[in-house]
Order: sequence, then structure tokens, then C-alpha cells
Amino acid sequence: MAYNAELAERIRHMLAEAGVADRTREQKMFGGLSFLVDDAIAVTANNHGDLMARCHPSEIDDLLTRPGASWAEMRGKPMSRGWLRIGPDGYTTDDDLRFWIDAALRHNTGRQHDG
Repeated sequence: MAYNAELAERIRHMLAEAGVADRTREQKMFGGLSFLVDDAIAVTANNHGDLMARCHPSEIDDLLTRPGASWAEMRGKPMSRGWLRIGPDGYTTDDDLRFWIDAALRHNTGRQHDG
């Protein structure tokens, strides 16, 4: 299963910065490489070069206004509220990617990177 290796490495770095690397495991799923923190999927580097993030459902309306963000789909159907797809233009800089990692960690672990 192919995935964006550069994105995956950037995600690993961000999760280490956030202090959750020791609680993270990687698993191939969702057409890419998923990063599970405390056994909950946080983000996925998929095979189309997109980032998938599982965010708190109450934040979705605001998050969808960010560049590159759209509702995630699986097999042509929208996923449940909380799943977003972020195109490469939405995570170009480290600050952009950190924003999405933080959003996923807020939902999945209640933790947030302070950097």
C-alpha cells in the first residue's frame, strides 16, 4: 500500500514534538499509513498525497474553512462528522501541518502541542 513517505516522516516529527511518539503506532489502513495515538487514529498520510485527520466534530465547521480542507470520503461516501481530508496545499508549511496534528490530538488525546 503506497502512501506519501515525506508526509509520513513529517507527521512522525510533529508527533515527537508533541510528546506523544512513545504512545503512537503506525498501521497501514485507509489507503495509506495511519498514526494511532493511544490506539485512536489521529491522522493518516494517504496514497493520494492527502492528510486525513480525525478532529472533534464540534470543530468541523470552522476547520472546513481552512485551505485544502474538505469532508473525508471513503469509497465515494462521506465519512462520519469529524473526519477531514486536507490536500497538500493545506499542510505546506510545518505550521500548517502542526495545526492539523494539534486538531487531531485535541480530539483523540485531549493533548495539544504548545510549540
